[in-house]
Amino acid sequence: MLTHEENELLCRVEGEAPMGKLMRQHWTPICLIEEVSEPDGAPVKARILGEDLVVFRDSEGRVGVVGEYCPHRRASLVYGRNEDGGLRCLYHGWKFDVQGNVLEMVSEPAASSMAEKVKHTAYPTKEWGGMVWAYMGAQDAIPEFVAPAWAPTADTRVSIGKVLLPCNWAQILEGAIDSAHSSSLHSSDFVPARVTGAEATDNNWLRPSTDKAPRLQVQRTEYGFRYAALRRPIFNASTHDYVRSTVFVAPGTVLIPPNNLYNVANVNVPMDDTNTVFYFIAWGDAATTPETETWRKFLHTQVGPDLDERYRPLRNHENRFWQDRQAMKAGNFTGITGFPNQDIAMWVTMGPIANRSDERLGASDLAIVEFRRRMLDAIAEYKQDGKAIGTGAKTIPGTICSYQAVVPKETDWREYQVRYVSAKHAVSDEQAAEAATDYQVKQ
Repeated sequence: MLTHEENELLCRVEGEAPMGKLMRQHWTPICLIEEVSEPDGAPVKARILGEDLVVFRDSEGRVGVVGEYCPHRRASLVYGRNEDGGLRCLYHGWKFDVQGNVLEMVSEPAASSMAEKVKHTAYPTKEWGGMVWAYMGAQDAIPEFVAPAWAPTADTRVSIGKVLLPCNWAQILEGAIDSAHSSSLHSSDFVPARVTGAEATDNNWLRPSTDKAPRLQVQRTEYGFRYAALRRPIFNASTHDYVRSTVFVAPGTVLIPPNNLYNVANVNVPMDDTNTVFYFIAWGDAATTPETETWRKFLHTQVGPDLDERYRPLRNHENRFWQDRQAMKAGNFTGITGFPNQDIAMWVTMGPIANRSDERLGASDLAIVEFRRRMLDAIAEYKQDGKAIGTGAKTIPGTICSYQAVVPKETDWREYQVRYVSAKHAVSDEQAAEAATDYQVKQ
């Protein structure tokens, strides 16, 4: 557990909070590209690290991330006119380009030089991996954008489910790195089967183990840490382990062990201290990675059926996350449809910021403990030398990836040679379904 002071240091990101300052040293996802795909289209509101922003695509296709409030009289630019190369405030007609320059001040005399003296807040942007990114740190030393591990090339298929959640970023991230919970919370979706590794069907993810109490081992790194959850496999249990190795990439990314068809990642961006943008990502080859709407339908994170137009869940604490008690009686473990929604129910019910000073942690919480220690240490390191975890020479190497495999017990998971899932290594849906059926029949 953490003290109250340590918990505040870990969770708070607004204003002068040390964690927020650390996070600003990284390029940060602001919104999905699809939200601002149209030149001169409607501006989009974003709130990141306690700062209110507006994202828009100008007439030439350039994306701007600027402060929401007009520097004139503080009216919101979300309602502005996006036209002729800039965003115009409705109140007095001041107009700004994607770099924050004032293009017009129609309310001022023609001879006024005031426009030359005003510069609106604007951040450098990059479009990559289906997201609009911005660098919100000091603008006198902007680091080069580095492609994230889950979108290594421009032609990688990246499918993203986006959800805005009313709780702190750290409790969401802890859920992503907690391997032990999947054997209980997701037991109706992550189904034990006689397969050689984790495999995906249209409805379930299969895994070759019934073991609900994994043994955890951790390896700290300069970009975060890696860890392995070791379980007894269904077959060859006396000689082999089923390894699920997860990678935490500071400050907010988790590379989740893949299935046989595609790779999986989780990205958590703090909106402020008590709200988070949660992105759940499938990525890999187009031949085996689901398209965006197929992925969102699988996750039950579609705008309309599951989310409102601002990506807020229709399932919430007030309506019990649409939990179906009859389905639970029939055998479904949670009665909540869509495994991210099962997670969300747990995260949100912890409260806006989880009270970590009143916990009882066990052996299965080793990765949770390491996450907290690693990020608190990262704040201390940044204060000491000004170098943020996971930046510059501390960036995650391209050879590091999450993985899952059944391996001989004498194998060191840290040295096990793996690579990201690609189409040529994939098993078909039909093969995976046959394996699940075979297991159920034998049971």
